Amino acid sequence: MSSKAYVIVRASVTDPEAYEEYKQHSGPAVVRYGGHFLARGGLLETLEGQAETGRVVLLEFPDLEAARRWYNSPEYQHAISLRRDAADAQFILLEGS
Repeated sequence: MSSKAYVIVRASVTDPEAYEEYKQHSGPAVVRYGGHFLARGGLLETLEGQAETGRVVLLEFPDLEAARRWYNSPEYQHAISLRRDAADAQFILLEGS
């Protein structure tokens, strides 16, 4: 049985209006490729280390391959093109249990 996969996104939004357009395209792509949001942009508290000041999103996928298919899909690549001028982002793929 495959392990679940998680994508952790850390984003510094520079253009909130353009970021909203990105979100309209990124959410459906996540769902289409078997993922779902566990947390997105909610209350954030740094317990240790340098304070996180950006937006943090946590996605869950059935496995690593599903997460990779989502990220590399034409639908999500289009969303990325909308995000490029709206936010600086880091995406981390993590195998879980």
